[in-house]
Amino acid sequence: MTRPDLPPIEYAGRAAALRERLTAAGIDGLAITDPTSLRWVTGFSGSNGAVAVLPDRIVLVTDNRYRERAAEELAAAGVEAEVLIGVTQPEQRALLVGAFAGCRQVGAEATSLSHARWEQLAGEVPLVAADGHVADLRRTKDAGEIARMELACRCADAALAEVAPTLGDGLTEADVRDELEHRMRRHGADGPSYATIVASGPEHAARPHHETGRRSIVEGDTVVIDVGALVDGYHSDMTRSFVIGTPTAQQQRLYDLLLDVQLAGVAAVSAGTAASDVDAACRERVADAGLIDWYLHSTGHGVGLLIHEDPFESPVSTMTLRAGDVVTVEPGLYRVGFGGFRIEDLVEVTHDGHRILTAFPKDSPCLPSPPTT
Repeated sequence: MTRPDLPPIEYAGRAAALRERLTAAGIDGLAITDPTSLRWVTGFSGSNGAVAVLPDRIVLVTDNRYRERAAEELAAAGVEAEVLIGVTQPEQRALLVGAFAGCRQVGAEATSLSHARWEQLAGEVPLVAADGHVADLRRTKDAGEIARMELACRCADAALAEVAPTLGDGLTEADVRDELEHRMRRHGADGPSYATIVASGPEHAARPHHETGRRSIVEGDTVVIDVGALVDGYHSDMTRSFVIGTPTAQQQRLYDLLLDVQLAGVAAVSAGTAASDVDAACRERVADAGLIDWYLHSTGHGVGLLIHEDPFESPVSTMTLRAGDVVTVEPGLYRVGFGGFRIEDLVEVTHDGHRILTAFPKDSPCLPSPPTT
């Protein structure tokens, strides 16, 4: 639901920007079936819908469950669109097809349609693949979107600040996860941004995307906590790492190295920088330390209405960062028998550099986490 306590999202102009791209590509209309793209264009957040973006109007097709909600969300977004209700899926498809009557070429996002649905729609309208138009426009976040992501970051920051001091109290990974997700809601989040990761010990913390379980956190563990909040459809993403008790010399050395690596990656974030160069700023330092086989994933990704979206910061990325992108910088070091560390910030790309949106400490106060009992 739209948050009245936050600046409005500027939906006005999005359809026009999309039409300009479609015209340049020789496409008369666009069929949007991906819920994220649909929400970005119209503000409609229901689970079932399709939109026809036409030269002179927008048509939203959904079912009876969303009749009032669609009207309310479109009005709140300031989007003028015709809402058509189909009770059954065949009725909805017929309404969408009818909206494209007279179009010579209709674009659709092939990556969001099953082969069967593509074939079905292509048999009724002159369909062509038109992927990437909405996703590329969606990269540039407006002030309302940034405000939601900032609030999501604050919710996660506050929850972790409350939970981190208890890590040495004999809790399980699941206990920590549950507390974090509960407290994020108490601080104003709609829920977690994704399944919160709490990975502890010599095996679990060595898995970058460990599935949080019932293992008890004990002294000597490295603990990786990857936590984000969801606010009005927008995500935050943050990882912090801890040691329970006094860190060993190896734990301290590797954490200090990783912090230097992560700071170098953040420093590289600016408009006009190749996304692959952000990855390189981290990866090359890890390689110089002789630990490249501990670096198991790419350095970051875009965040917005999706937790993973363009641009991706990897060695093979061909994208360039631009003002309005919001990206993660999240290098990590992992080894079974040792555990692991990851440090991740959410970073807004600005016209004159960048701005870090996550605020929980990541230097010495983050490590160690002494037992409190």
